[in-house]
Amino acid sequence: MRRTILKYPDAVLARKSLEIGEITDELRQLAKDMAETMYTNEGIGLAAPQVGECCRLVVIDITGPDKREDLRVLVNPKITAAEGKVVSEEGCLSVSGYRSDVARSEKVTVEATDLDGKPLSIEADGLLAVCLQHELDHLDGVLFIDRISRLKRSLYDKKVKKLQRERAKSLKEAEAAQGEGA
Repeated sequence: MRRTILKYPDAVLARKSLEIGEITDELRQLAKDMAETMYTNEGIGLAAPQVGECCRLVVIDITGPDKREDLRVLVNPKITAAEGKVVSEEGCLSVSGYRSDVARSEKVTVEATDLDGKPLSIEADGLLAVCLQHELDHLDGVLFIDRISRLKRSLYDKKVKKLQRERAKSLKEAEAAQGEGA
């Protein structure tokens, strides 16, 4: 089942997620739903908080959005090693219509468990390293826009507020039009 992706500034996106104690059928279904949601929205990664679930679960497939050949589901992932620096352009399914350069570690090692409870370790560089860091940030309530300059963040926040005002105005106009027609 496809889930709704929460959009910034939703408060859930700023919360730290809780460790997963037990892998249940509900958790497996959440992972399946998240993968479907990620693919439907042409993403390459999605964290549970982005669909309103504050648990430490991410799905990643950097072969997407066109292909769907390497789905990784990570339970309680954590970065255990990082080295180097790289700057690359990032976007986010929860941050509509905005991309910006973000500095990240060039290489990371991530430890997690899979949906069978088996431990796994991923040594990553390139796009996979960036994607892992981006998604794991979500688990700590951090968005990529929290890692950009104050000026760029301020400009984005102004854009979001303007869009919110425009939506509110359109909603009021639609309600008024309905009231006139009743």
